[in-house]
Amino acid sequence: MADPAADDLQELTGELESAAARLRAGELDPEAAAALVDECARLASRAAAELDRRARAAAEPAPGQDSLL
Repeated sequence: MADPAADDLQELTGELESAAARLRAGELDPEAAAALVDECARLASRAAAELDRRARAAAEPAPGQDSLL
């Protein structure tokens, strides 16, 4: 079964890569480029939040795995 969070990260990565390619192409007018940069920031924020959530979950002990100290 696929991990929905991994699928979300893959989708976000694809969207960011596509946006970066459009920006590098230099064919957008300044307004469209600015809007795309804003969208990239939004996508990157979502990806960072998901990665942070995963890191926090990995740092927490599994249920029943309390410290002996």
